[in-house]
Amino acid sequence: MGMTMTQKILAVHAGMKEVHPGQMIKARLDLVLGNDITTPVAIEEFNRIGVKKVFDKGKIAIVPDHFTPNKDIKSAENCRLVREFSREMEIEHYFEIGRMGIEHALIPEQGLAVPGDVIIGADSHTCTYGALGAFSTGMGSTDMAVGMATGEAWFKVPEAIRIKLKGRLGEWVCGKDVILHIIGMIGVDGARYQSMEYCGEGVGSLSMDDRFTIANMAIEAGAKNGIFEVDGRTLEYVSEHSDRLPVIFQADSDAKYSRVIELNLPEIKPTVAFPHLPENTRAIDDVRDINIDQVVIGSCTNGRLEDLRMAAKVLKCGKVNPRVRAIIIPATQKIYLQAMKEGLLEIFIEAGAVVSTPTCGPCLGGHMGVLAKGERAVATTNRNFVGRMGHPESEIYLASPAVAAASAIKGKISSPEEVVG
Repeated sequence: MGMTMTQKILAVHAGMKEVHPGQMIKARLDLVLGNDITTPVAIEEFNRIGVKKVFDKGKIAIVPDHFTPNKDIKSAENCRLVREFSREMEIEHYFEIGRMGIEHALIPEQGLAVPGDVIIGADSHTCTYGALGAFSTGMGSTDMAVGMATGEAWFKVPEAIRIKLKGRLGEWVCGKDVILHIIGMIGVDGARYQSMEYCGEGVGSLSMDDRFTIANMAIEAGAKNGIFEVDGRTLEYVSEHSDRLPVIFQADSDAKYSRVIELNLPEIKPTVAFPHLPENTRAIDDVRDINIDQVVIGSCTNGRLEDLRMAAKVLKCGKVNPRVRAIIIPATQKIYLQAMKEGLLEIFIEAGAVVSTPTCGPCLGGHMGVLAKGERAVATTNRNFVGRMGHPESEIYLASPAVAAASAIKGKISSPEEVVG
């Protein structure tokens, strides 16, 4: 029987000729990832296992990014625990202040994920690295602990949804609109424990930043992972960021899928997800007079350089509405520096926005933009559950950087065309 991309990667890492959906396998890991929230729990479980060393100090990455710079005493203690563990275990890929970044933007940037890898992370958006043709998925802190100790993890082999992309995206439309459109079609459980596998000639028209965004939000559709076919653009990105050799897997022609979705990219419009689920989507043309209090442009979903460029293109055409707080968060130090060199930060500040050091901060209601009761935010983040960014009676509208920037200027959810023309 033919296998999908994900199934082929898992089979090789399990040392098997083939695997089947639903089969339980134990696979070797190329990278184990944790952050400042999940790693302290993993350290406790790691110590309980009783091993004295990690399986490979070069195949573990720890990135304090949620509450750094430390927002309070508890976060400071957590980060100290993680820092000391990383030093004791001689973890080679530890990234904190000065080297920091939001983990799912930083890992590809540092060349730690390449096509054909199996990656687990104690964070649900670890599925981001599927943009590079890797199998990557979020797991719990206990799984992280076992992964650090043994270099292996158990998986149930997922079924797959094949998503065929056609054509090119229109102006002001990006990867965020694509994934919101898909989630709006299939629902937040539409891909439950399945692999969302992207293929078709339309893939070649998507930038790597688009692909990272789309793969990042696979979990918002309930998926085990998202993964893209590897093409020339993928290999170019990998060659620029990593000295590791990619291993390319292609789905067999007779691979079995639970369903096939054909998506015509030119038909997708700027899309907004209304509270309180990412599936509550509407095209921007169907949004009417929703006043807002805050805009956040950043996160592991949309804090990359293309995102900032798109936001700047809109914000240079106007000023942030005086009723709105606009917060821009570059996803890594490298992105921050390049944005500064290109003059993007100047555009943001002159427009009336503030620019933060890289952090997950407001995405999870942690810091740098927590919402009060009754407030509404447009955010380029990935979740809009009740209380996600602060008070349980606040509201979050998920959108692209272009829509978020336009909304900041207009003071209500708006299309970028209303600002730029």
